[in-house]
Amino acid sequence: MEIDSKKYTFYRILPVEELAAGERIFIEIENEPVVIFKVGEQIYAIGDRCTHDDGPLGDGELEDHQITCPRHGAKFDIVSGKALTLPAVEPTIVYPVRIINGQIEIGVLNN
Repeated sequence: MEIDSKKYTFYRILPVEELAAGERIFIEIENEPVVIFKVGEQIYAIGDRCTHDDGPLGDGELEDHQITCPRHGAKFDIVSGKALTLPAVEPTIVYPVRIINGQIEIGVLNN
């Protein structure tokens, strides 16, 4: 997917080699909680907030590209943010990820 970098402000997070496959990290960007996953060699970033009840999402079980909310069991696709099961019906936010000079960068849409 091509990212239009003019629409986003990118934040440098950490060197890509510091995030091992199967790991996740929790950060905050512009006062919003974000969880970053490394699945195989791909890196994904989503809002760390379940759209069902605003509870934390990132501590849930990750299977392939689906995360299960630890509170009520709603499942989300970490690639698209789409809510896959009830009780969630709204998608969670997905942040564009890019690797620049070995650094993971997360984009936030400009206002």
